[in-house]
Amino acid sequence: MKQLEGIQNSLPDDIALKIASSLQVSDVCSLGSCSRFWRELCGSDCVWASLYRERWPALDFAKIKNPQIESALMGWRGIYLRKHNEMASRATVVVHFMIQCLSAESIEVVHYLSAIENLCSMQFGFKDVQMFFFSPKLNVVLNLVGLHYCISWLGVPAEYIMEALNSCKISEREVCVRWWKLGRWFNGFRLRDESHSRTFSLADIAMAKEDAVLGVLHRGAIHEVLRVQISVAKPVCTPWSFQSSPTQN
Repeated sequence: MKQLEGIQNSLPDDIALKIASSLQVSDVCSLGSCSRFWRELCGSDCVWASLYRERWPALDFAKIKNPQIESALMGWRGIYLRKHNEMASRATVVVHFMIQCLSAESIEVVHYLSAIENLCSMQFGFKDVQMFFFSPKLNVVLNLVGLHYCISWLGVPAEYIMEALNSCKISEREVCVRWWKLGRWFNGFRLRDESHSRTFSLADIAMAKEDAVLGVLHRGAIHEVLRVQISVAKPVCTPWSFQSSPTQN
């Protein structure tokens, strides 16, 4: 403790503030618990305003009705926590929706795309997805929803996504996508509907190794594609042979 006090006493305030401003939220909170000096510095408005901007760059201050009045009343730490709780509540809505739609650990693509559209309409940021959808405790299909959203809607670079997947220990989790296409015409006759199946890891999608499958997921069941299902990968993932047309199910 004496060593820590010696370090903080030798640090100019602007350098200490720069150190605190370069940390992630969890580290800022941990540093703030070390001493009264760090608690006051890590609770300052400039630190939390910077954290707010970094986490929600699309929202920024323009989305706050009157940032000067609000920051005076509750401080930027309070504004950040309020926004965090709001996003956590929204994430819970999407998770519950997906859980209701999941049947035997599989989901139809229309519900899958609806969940992604909800993330878009709720203006989730990359850090929000990491916190609420990249958990190994969630069904891997929910992990995939967050991953797909980051790639196709947020345009997050692959290296950042891989770093997040690895830190959350979900990069090797596997998903199975099955889709059925309308049979082709041959010599005046329509052949049987075609079934396709692909098993891949989240890392494969992040590194663009499965762009064809991502395209199927992105388009959904349109044109010649009759049905698309996403499920947790099994030890052996083989195409389904269905007895009736999938449009009748």
